Amino acid sequence: MGSRGKNKAPRVEAAPAGAAGGNRAERGRAERRRAAKRAKRRRKRSLLREIPLIIVVALVITLALQTFFVQVFSIPSGSMQTTIGIGDRVVVNKLSPWFGAKPQRGEVVVFKDPDNWLKDDPVPKSGPVLTAVKNVFTFVGLLPSDRDLIKRVIGVPGDTVACCDSKGRVTVNGTALDEPYVFAGEVPSRIAFKVTVPAGKLWVMGDHRDISADSRYHLSDPDGGFVPESDVVGRAVAVIWPISHWRSLPVQSFPVASPTAAAPASDQSLRQVSSAAASGPLPGELPLVMGLAATVPRFPGRRRGRTRPER
Repeated sequence: MGSRGKNKAPRVEAAPAGAAGGNRAERGRAERRRAAKRAKRRRKRSLLREIPLIIVVALVITLALQTFFVQVFSIPSGSMQTTIGIGDRVVVNKLSPWFGAKPQRGEVVVFKDPDNWLKDDPVPKSGPVLTAVKNVFTFVGLLPSDRDLIKRVIGVPGDTVACCDSKGRVTVNGTALDEPYVFAGEVPSRIAFKVTVPAGKLWVMGDHRDISADSRYHLSDPDGGFVPESDVVGRAVAVIWPISHWRSLPVQSFPVASPTAAAPASDQSLRQVSSAAASGPLPGELPLVMGLAATVPRFPGRRRGRTRPER
């Protein structure tokens, strides 16, 4: 009888040891690939989340630098030639005024429009969207700011500034100035004047005297052509663009006697006598362009300064 005719259990053959190990290795490699893909996706998502934060941090740092430390300005007019050329970028030190430092004679300074000097250069009106876009471009330095100027400090509070002596030179407290920075071929001033700088004010002049609408041309203004020290943004310390113009802007030394005391505004002496050969300044001197991207030499559509032919 035996087991003949009965169902037999299926025969299970054991897999070779090498095959089992190979399957485990394949599963391990596949798992590592899946884990690497998951990590890559997580990194991408993390980067996408961090980009807005990076932009915000960069803007905050930029704003802090421009507000408290340094700022780059572009010069669209020729009033400071040849010290600063048209289109040059200059770095302005804004830190010193925050610590109470006062502008000194011979410094090149950037300042806000003190008494509507730019009235002949009105700001065009735009719609809200265009205004917002222009404000952004102004912030990054690709469009003109509205009320910033650049000039050289000639007189500080208490100084008596006059022109001209017997040799046609500007004098400060009776001492004639040596002004090697004045534009070649020009005289120190074609306008005769004598002023005593009040307390808290400055007397400023451009290096390109014949086309600079500086303090001399605003003697009849309510502030008498003086610039409040509080309106000074900072001192221009270097030209950084174009590279061929790269250089520092040292303070010009004026070895003159110091005033005994700053004169009050009510005691200032003002006198303006135009000479027969006087030539007027630019009709409306353009403001500066605030900038961060000093390596961008031009911006299409930038407002051009109005200039008259140089003699």
